Formats: sequence, C-alpha cells, structure tokens
Amino acid sequence: MRFTVKAPASSANLGPGFDAIGIALDLWNTVTIDTEGPAGQVTNTGPEAALLEGVDNLTIAAMEMLTRDVKRDLPPFSIVADTHIPVARGLGSSAAALVAGLVAANRLLDLGLTTDQLFKYAWRMEGHGDNVGAALYGGVVLAVPSVNHATLLWQGEELGLTTVVFVPEATGATWAARAALPNDIPHADAVLNVATAAGLAIGLKTADHELIAAGMRDMLHEPYRARLFPHLDALKATARDHGAIGAALSGAGPSVLALVPPDRADDVAEAFATAAMRLVVPGRVAHLAPVAEGVQVEEE
Repeated sequence: MRFTVKAPASSANLGPGFDAIGIALDLWNTVTIDTEGPAGQVTNTGPEAALLEGVDNLTIAAMEMLTRDVKRDLPPFSIVADTHIPVARGLGSSAAALVAGLVAANRLLDLGLTTDQLFKYAWRMEGHGDNVGAALYGGVVLAVPSVNHATLLWQGEELGLTTVVFVPEATGATWAARAALPNDIPHADAVLNVATAAGLAIGLKTADHELIAAGMRDMLHEPYRARLFPHLDALKATARDHGAIGAALSGAGPSVLALVPPDRADDVAEAFATAAMRLVVPGRVAHLAPVAEGVQVEEE
C-alpha cells in the first residue's frame, strides 16, 4: 500500500482569536506512506528538511498516539515527508504534520474515523484547536472548547480577501511566545478582546470587511509578544497603510500576516519587504491565498 497525505499551512489567532480561530493557507506539506518501503525509514525532503533532521517526527508521533488509543498496531512502513511550510515560523507546520499523521493512520488501518473524531485527537495532541482545525477542515475555523467539531466561518464563499505573509528567516519557539504572556491582563483589555474576537468571527462569516478590520485588534497576546518580535508593530502598521484591512502576528510568530483585497496584495507585499529591509529583518514575502480544502489523501 502506498498513498500520500497532503495538509495545508495555517495561521492562528488573526489577532484576537487566541487559540480559537485558524485559517488554512495555500502551501502544503506532503507525507508519503509506503508499506512496501524499508520499514522504519524516514526521509525528509523539501526546503525545510534541514530543520527537521534529528528531531522527533510529529507525523509518526501522531500515528502512534492514535494506534495506542484504538489498541491497534501499525504495519511496517517507510515515510517520506516533503516539507514546504516554514518550520517554527507560526504557519502551522507542526499542526500539518500531526494532522497528516492522524489521517495516515486512519487510512492505513482502515479505522473509518470521521473528520470530527480526528479533530478531537488533533486538539488533544496540539493543545488547542485553531491550527489543527484549519488543517483538517480547510477554510477559516472557530474552535470552541467542549464542542467536538470545528465551526466553519468561511469555506470557499466569496470573501474578497487574500493573504500576504512576511516570513522571517529566523525561527521562533512557541514555548517562548507563550512564556511571554502574563498570568493576568487588565479588565479593559479583556473587554476589548471579547468584542473584537466576536466581530472578527462574524465578519469572516458574513464577508463584512468593516467588522474584520475592526476585529483584527488584540490586547491579549500581541502586545507582549511584540517584545520578542520588534518588527511586529511596524509591519502591521505598514500593511494597513498600504491597503490591508488588518494584520496580525501569525500564530506564535515570528511571521506576520495581512488580510488584503486582491488588488492591493502587491502593494502590501512591497511594503512588507521595504519595511523589513529598513528594520534589518531578513525574510521573504509570500502570497498565500486562503484555501477552502483541508487535508487530503491521494492514492497511488
């Protein structure tokens, strides 16, 4: 048996939707499983392969977790992981890897688990449902604790927006970004985030650009993480100045994502590149459109 699982990149939070809102982006990792290949062989390919050598393979970890839970054994297999999603840049590389692993194990053992059931496993592994929800379902998702499925805010309807992302060369660490957060925040900041997160969710559901623009403001995590990523505030500001309706730290960073009308995407991309050069932050700009499709299996 030989098949390939492909899973998309994702960006979490979009500002105030901390650990709750995720968007799937048109950049894909693939994992090829071959039961006739050399048993236990793991081959990393793609532009991010060097960063994965010598570290635990999240795809295999997800496969093993699922099989332990269902009390089944995996057959011998080889795996080729072709990684294009930037690693440790806040674009959901780990979520794509573990979602691919869950889907691969489900296919390999013919378990028949639904997407909603896989979502519960993915949330358990990742600790939050935003990135894994986007990778599984595609589109824009809202992950609400105690709800055993993702709520779809957008899945292909006309939104009138695309995404432009600045991806720094330097990697970030999710643990460090979480450690930067305080245990308590001012009540006024919490009130603002309730309003902006609600507005963002409704704006995405209804394609209301005014609500999305007003909603992409955060006081829960970005002010504290900006100390780790000095480029954040400047890039957010320049994106809005050049036509983006909103910009935010992508996940735990260090990437910065802007939601942009398609006719202004080139302007925002150029502004990102110019600002990053001025700030001496090496990196690249990527046009990554939102995608309605989530993880997919391709038989060979």
